[in-house]
Amino acid sequence: MTDTAPTQTRAAHPAWRDPALGAEARVDALMREMTLEEKTAQLYGVWVGASDEGAEVAPHQHDMEEPADLDALLPDGLGQLTRPFGTVPVDPALGALSLMRTQERITGANRFGIPAVAHEECLAGFAAWGATAYPVPLAWGATFDPALVREMAAAIGRDMRAVGVHQGLAPVLDVVRDARWGRVEETIGEDPYLVGTIATAYVQGLESAGVVATLKHFAGYSASRAGRNLAPVGMGPRELADVILPPFEMAVRESGVRSVMHAYTDIDGIPSAADEGLLTGLLRDTWGFTGTVVADYFGIAFLKTLHGVAGSFGEAAGAALAAGVDVELPTVKTFGAPLLDAVRKGDVPAELVDRAVRRVLLQKIRLGLLDPDWSPVPPALRDADTAGDPERLRGTVDLDPDGNRELAGRLAERSVVLLRNDGTLPLDPGVPRRIALIGPNAEAPTAVLGCYSFPVHVGGQHPEVPLGVALPTLREALAAEFPAAELLVARGTGVDDADTGGFEEALALARGADLVVAVLGDRAGLFGRGTSGEGSDAGSLALPGAQQQLLDALLDTGTPVVTTLLAGRPYALGRAADESAAVLQTFFPGEAGTAAIASVLSGRTGPSGRLPVSVPRHHGAQPSTYLASRLGHRSEVSHIDPSPAFGFGHGLTYTAFAWSDLAVEASEVPTDGEVRLALTVANTGDRPGTELVQLYLHDPVASVVQPVQRLVGYVRVDLAPGESRRIHVTVPADLASFTGRTGARTVEPGELELRLSASSTEPRLTARVVLTGPVRRLDHHRRLHATWRLGS
Repeated sequence: MTDTAPTQTRAAHPAWRDPALGAEARVDALMREMTLEEKTAQLYGVWVGASDEGAEVAPHQHDMEEPADLDALLPDGLGQLTRPFGTVPVDPALGALSLMRTQERITGANRFGIPAVAHEECLAGFAAWGATAYPVPLAWGATFDPALVREMAAAIGRDMRAVGVHQGLAPVLDVVRDARWGRVEETIGEDPYLVGTIATAYVQGLESAGVVATLKHFAGYSASRAGRNLAPVGMGPRELADVILPPFEMAVRESGVRSVMHAYTDIDGIPSAADEGLLTGLLRDTWGFTGTVVADYFGIAFLKTLHGVAGSFGEAAGAALAAGVDVELPTVKTFGAPLLDAVRKGDVPAELVDRAVRRVLLQKIRLGLLDPDWSPVPPALRDADTAGDPERLRGTVDLDPDGNRELAGRLAERSVVLLRNDGTLPLDPGVPRRIALIGPNAEAPTAVLGCYSFPVHVGGQHPEVPLGVALPTLREALAAEFPAAELLVARGTGVDDADTGGFEEALALARGADLVVAVLGDRAGLFGRGTSGEGSDAGSLALPGAQQQLLDALLDTGTPVVTTLLAGRPYALGRAADESAAVLQTFFPGEAGTAAIASVLSGRTGPSGRLPVSVPRHHGAQPSTYLASRLGHRSEVSHIDPSPAFGFGHGLTYTAFAWSDLAVEASEVPTDGEVRLALTVANTGDRPGTELVQLYLHDPVASVVQPVQRLVGYVRVDLAPGESRRIHVTVPADLASFTGRTGARTVEPGELELRLSASSTEPRLTARVVLTGPVRRLDHHRRLHATWRLGS
């Protein structure tokens, strides 16, 4: 590699712009013409903010780095633009115009006319001002509905592509290991199979819209000690292989994902950003991933500043490239001058730069960015006058149309989990009653939003700017749902303060009411500015502030209490778990969330959500998930009982179901065979409802310690009153595999229990089978799913 290259003119269709050639050949042709500086320029992003006046983007001023000098950088090109819409509030049309003009500048400044990839956050919707705020991923998990999540992700992707965005930094595939961790709201749940199926569906939806999805955080981020953000991970190779990695493997195999983001954390002293065995050996060589690996923000520099495994930023760049990281985000730091110097000195092989830039350029070619007919004009502006007065464009791009809101509403409704009900619910909306609406989240518009929703993540820093989307409070939603009711409202206390000065007013209203709806939970925010979110970890799973005191006092009034949670994690509820008239659990259900809660309270919508995480009975019994071995459950040798108040998969409906007539085709099957089961589920109540049939595998005797049970399949079954369905499920023996003593994934002969359950704590029917034959060794081609068929 040299620092000079032949002059490349933009004659008609050089080889690298010729769509008739294969992508690899086009990349070869382009790389032959590029200097070292031009190559490394493709390996980093620059953090920018779009202009609300339609001008070019401006470099973002943030705490970690000085803003980049675009004039100095752009002649060599630019790999990525970081969050042009997700940095400051900007009208979507003017943001699209700003991004378009910036792409024109980028392509005009570098010799080859290569555009940048624009990426954005899209964890709970496109993180842009005015874009639909969908429920957070933990709510996706509560739906147990991959098809609906796929539909949502496709809508998110279409909105992103419409304004010129190419890559989304989602989904999160971290499996919850300690619910005190602040980022639990961003996860899908505590079970790897649920996480894998929901995340894979999200990726399929986003990619179907032409947006590059990004799996994160690879791997182990959620297993940090004591649930602290960015803390060390204490985990053995078997937990990594059997709990943390399977969702990523499923998504790589089945979704068509094109990017992966490394985790911040280290496992056993090896930071993910410098782990060649993880990022290359496993991800690429074993699983066959062919896309790009991007850095979590500032993660490469952290190899020097936080992990101490690199003595300079050049060493950090070399370690990350060698491990398999291709792109530095959010902005240029180690892959700029430090990497150039290290390559020129011979400290970093030039071949590593070539390997990474090849992957980046292949992705750009496959996105169409190097095609001769590529245009910087995004679809949303194709018919607009982009040369005229930018103000005429303001308000012309709608990122929250009626279809999005309807979709957000369906997802929110299916994510509401009814944990307890003594018959108080549903409430007839036509009956006059006095409802005391008590709690810090009763009249908080943003109580339905997670940390990565735009109004919280960015909008909170711009209080003078409108929220951008309609966020009806729960008071407003209940007023609309229950027109005959009189609503009495009191805050009682704050989300996270110890102030009890509002108790007296709240308790007086409760005593005079027919029903109390206690609206409690979290406030999302970054780095301690909230009770849930990135860097907002919890010391225990007690409700924040004085909320438990308020809840107990409300129970003492004798008025029936419907405990309603708008939260980012599960909390222990103390007495309320047993004494509430009803308990509704939601996980930041998005802009349509309060309407969804109201519709479930009235019975207009039947509750169908199930817990993606266990709700603890005791706030201090952590870390604990259902996916524990026998010693992880209650025992006589410890006074700490980790048993949940409500287990993983739990959720009630407004009807009743009967499970019967279990049939097992054969009680013995070979270790390379299949178990075929059938059962009947009937709706024996007088309302339509959805039953979730969950399949858990219990291995009584194994060569290594196993969890007592683990989820290996599930299916939603919608049934009218009196209706029944025959459900057939085929379970490949591969699903009984685990990582054995040698580190290989194996299926062992012996007894198994296949538990058909309403939740992890509610088995309904159990099939006992015996696997026969030799121990089988499996690889990454093993079968990952049971197959379900619903008969009549």
